[in-house]
Parts: sequence; C-alpha cells; structure tokens
Amino acid sequence: MAAKETDEVPDLGQIRQRIDDIDERIQALINERARFAQDVGVSKGELAAAVDYYRPEREADVLRRVKSRNTGPLRDEEMLRLFREIMSACLAQQEPLKVGFLGPEGTFTQTAVFKQFGHSVRALPFHTIDEIFQEVESGAADFGVVPIENSTEGSVNNTLDMFLTSPLKISGEIELRIEQHLLGSEKGLEKIDRICAHEQSLAQCRGWLRENLPQVELIGVSSNAAGARRARDEHGTAAIGPDVAADVYDLEILVSNIEDRADNATRFLVVGRELLAASGNDKTTILVSTSDTAAGSGVLFNLLQPLAEHGISMTRIESRPSRRKNWDYVFFIDLAGHAAESPLAEALQELESRSSLFKILGAYPTALD
Repeated sequence: MAAKETDEVPDLGQIRQRIDDIDERIQALINERARFAQDVGVSKGELAAAVDYYRPEREADVLRRVKSRNTGPLRDEEMLRLFREIMSACLAQQEPLKVGFLGPEGTFTQTAVFKQFGHSVRALPFHTIDEIFQEVESGAADFGVVPIENSTEGSVNNTLDMFLTSPLKISGEIELRIEQHLLGSEKGLEKIDRICAHEQSLAQCRGWLRENLPQVELIGVSSNAAGARRARDEHGTAAIGPDVAADVYDLEILVSNIEDRADNATRFLVVGRELLAASGNDKTTILVSTSDTAAGSGVLFNLLQPLAEHGISMTRIESRPSRRKNWDYVFFIDLAGHAAESPLAEALQELESRSSLFKILGAYPTALD
C-alpha cells in the first residue's frame, strides 16, 4: 500500500537545531561534572595529586552502570569509551595521571593505556617491564600497564616473575582485541616493496600477506613502532600495527584488520601501589607455593582444596620457578571475587595456612570488555 501523501517528511533544519540544543546541554553537564570533580580534589587537600583521589574501583562501578543503562543506538563499547574520556578529562584538570607502559610509542600497550585511562593521562614509554615496575615503585609513575598473556601466544613470563619480589599490587586488568592494520605513507598496495613489523605481528598476519602481497619482502624488526618509523621514512616500506601507531607516525591505514584470527586478544595488568577496595565485580590474583615439608602426590590438590570447599572459581593458574631452590615452583592463580569478601576471604585464610609462600597480588575490578 502506498504511503499517504499527508505523511510528514522530517525537516532537516529542525533536526539540526535539536541536535545543537542537545549538544549545548551535554556541554553544560560535562562542565558541571568537571566542577564536582574539582570539589573532590579540594576535599583531599590543596596539594593532593590525581593519584590521591583516583579510585579504579569507583570508576569500574560507574562504567558498569553506564553499560547496564545503555539502550542504543550507540554500542556499549562506544558508550564506555565516551565516558572514559569524560572521566579522564575531569581527573586531569589539576594534574594528569602518569602511567608507564612498555614502549616505544605506537605499541598495543599504549593503546591499552588509553583504553583504560582515556587520552588525558600522561603516558610514559619505558624500555622494559622491569623499568615500569621500578618507576611505579619509586612514585615517578602513578600506575603501570604491562602485558600478562596473549590468547594465542600464552603468558608473559617476565611480568609474572616481577611479582616474586615487587611490592606492587594489581589495580586492574585490560582485555584488548589485537587489530593489526597495514600502515604506510603512500596509498596503493602496488607501491609496497617491503613490510617491516615485529615477528609476532608478521606471524599473526601471514595468511593475509601470502594471499594479498605474496611478492613483498617481510622484515622482522624489534617492535611494530620501529617498523612504523621505517614506513614513515622509507619509500616502498609499509608496516603493521594498531591505530595509535598510525597517529603517532603520521601514517595511513592502507588496509584494516589483516590479522588471520579475529579472536586474537591480549590481557594487560595495571600495577599500582595500593590494594583496592571491592567494586562489586572483582577478581583476585594470588601468589602461592606449597609447604616446604610437603611431598608426594596430591600436594597441589591439597593446597587448593579450600577453594573447592568454599565454591571459589579459579579462572587461571600458572607455574613459575620460585628462585628459592632448584625444582621449586610458585603458582599464580586468578580467582573470582574480592580477597576481603566472603567466601573468598575465608578460603584464602585456610589456603595461606597450608602454604610456604602466600601473597595477595591484587583484588581488582574485572575487565568490562
């Protein structure tokens, strides 16, 4: 049946005027929120730094509520990103948070920093994971972001080993979908003679490269950022990397998402100097070892038995050499729940009594996405 001639067509001018009115109200509300954020800083004292009133557990609770009340058409991911940026800008009014990451600039770890903290932080690139821990311990950085595991490559052992001696606590986790893009300064695949990228990125994109650029030379370099620098400076050179690398090195994204596996993801940890309060949906990570006198079969089962008895979900376990003596191991375990809340608190108390080494490495909000 044909539409009636009386059906009204929306007036474009009126729609734009309504959008302008909404923008004005949004801007006023953002500034009102920023003024309240200033009041929070004042309540902590005139000399309070951003880290003194930044509460990751409070931020996680706010973002969970943003996600729960989102009705579209914007996707949850987009809505969360917008609110993270608003909170980041509000927090940075007096002094931005200083967040160390595994550099150089243009890496996936830097992308993880911006996903967790927004773009109003001061992101500090460091050469090694050890250096990130040292700078956070000394107070030169407020937090650090370090890789802990990849869905296809497994655990990052250097990060695990740092927790054996470091006093730092885990303040959060970030799950980042690894999107590999082909980057270059010249448009047109026919102009590419070579691709410079980290060996891991080349491996993750090998199927696409073989199908689409079979004659191009593949060159492994120390990092995707190093490859991006060469793509910026050399004719005929392209690189592989994230969006942030294109921004930092002024490159074009020639082809998006060239990775062979769409489910490739990396998990990062946020390390800080304090153990956090509960946020309502948390994860706890512990470091534990069996008793020095324990021997025989079933030792690990007996050690972890309190978790089963209290109905605690164990989401991950990883073993590493203890560095105390040969063939002695410690276990890194991720558990559902917050260390200070029942029933996990009681289970951990019993587990500690059976251990020769026991550390709560962190109790922190579970990653939203």
